Amino acid sequence: MSKPVVAIVGRPNVGKSTFFNKVVGRRISIEQDEPGVTRDRVYAEAQWLNRKFTLIDTGGLDPSSEDVLLSQMRQQTKLAIEMADVIIFMIDGKEGLTHTDNEIAQLLRQAKKPVILVVNKIDTFDESRDVYDYYELGFRPIPISSVNSLNLGDLLDEVVELFPAHTQEYRDENVISVAIVGRPNVGKSSLVNKLLGENRVIVSNIPGTTREAIDTELTLHGTTYRFIDTAGIRRKRAVVDQSIERYSVLRSFHAVDRSDIVILMVDASEGYTEQDKKIIGYAHEAGKGILVLVNKWDLIEKDNKTYRQWKEKFHQEFPFLKYAVVEMISVLENSRVSKIIPMLDMINQNRARRIPTGRLNDLLHEIILMHSLPQDKGRSLKIYYATQSETKPPTFVLFINDESLMHFSYLRYLENRFREAYDFTGTPIVFVLKEKTREQA
Repeated sequence: MSKPVVAIVGRPNVGKSTFFNKVVGRRISIEQDEPGVTRDRVYAEAQWLNRKFTLIDTGGLDPSSEDVLLSQMRQQTKLAIEMADVIIFMIDGKEGLTHTDNEIAQLLRQAKKPVILVVNKIDTFDESRDVYDYYELGFRPIPISSVNSLNLGDLLDEVVELFPAHTQEYRDENVISVAIVGRPNVGKSSLVNKLLGENRVIVSNIPGTTREAIDTELTLHGTTYRFIDTAGIRRKRAVVDQSIERYSVLRSFHAVDRSDIVILMVDASEGYTEQDKKIIGYAHEAGKGILVLVNKWDLIEKDNKTYRQWKEKFHQEFPFLKYAVVEMISVLENSRVSKIIPMLDMINQNRARRIPTGRLNDLLHEIILMHSLPQDKGRSLKIYYATQSETKPPTFVLFINDESLMHFSYLRYLENRFREAYDFTGTPIVFVLKEKTREQA
């Protein structure tokens, strides 16, 4: 499911970052009383009324400024507007309407996107009566105070109402959506072409050729594989146009959101990068199946230990991804490419694996007998029973007496035993803790 995107735009120093941090529930954007502090777009997942969405905080927008920094911020903001499903246009209620606000309003009218005009820094209900002057911008104003959280709920109600219906996508069980992510020039488009057996995706040696996520489908034996080829993620020091780069990174995150399985492609001659960790960590948290393909295997010197050492290196770099499938390939020489579709099938089957409640509790009983439950200050953890609530990823609800007694190391032990008993290769498994008294259980 692709989450809706909400962009916060406005001139510098109107309180966009404060609002952003209030909505996402933690301090991410820098708040400082100086125009231009938020130079880059910042994005995070937010939720209101059980609807998840991506919130983008942008640098201040001044359409007519010739300042180099403001010009770069303007370009980034325009990219955020292009991506957005809903735009929050924020102005400063203390300072009043400015010429720049009028210029921004004109730009937003041309965007033909749903726009909510937000008059910030209205700290009392008495002050809210003064917002009607802002109707001249062409949008209905909503007064808020980000600092005092005044009227934020009403504002978010309106935001959610404007989400497009297509963000709640129908998911065909016979379609496996696969996001292919990684740095530019690592071979993502070439891999898609090799799998398809035809050139549907443009291949170039110029980093950053693929700017948008491109969906391409392949049907084999009744199963359709939808490959989402994304823009490459470059290391920061190699970025020439930061705004295009961040736009590409966010596109990759959205590709992960839309996928069932994520293929991380890595260049064998360069190894794993911080950006690889960032995107694959996001995929793990999102509960996606994970396949790591180390491409250009033909370009490195190797002996009979290299293959094993690379797999060990992966698990050292990503200790939380011991379940991930790792394979070395060469797209150019067509080495091991034929193994990819069977690996995707295997991961998809494991993501859909369901354990009957009886067998699950028999397994849980055996696990507890092998390793006693943790204790703290004379109190013992009790696990009454377990049930599987979901698949994709497999999710298990544990009914226990006290959540504070469940140490993360015991959860890790449970996960390891579950994986020994059933094949969950390639997929994360999730444990949900619910407290119950023995009588309730």
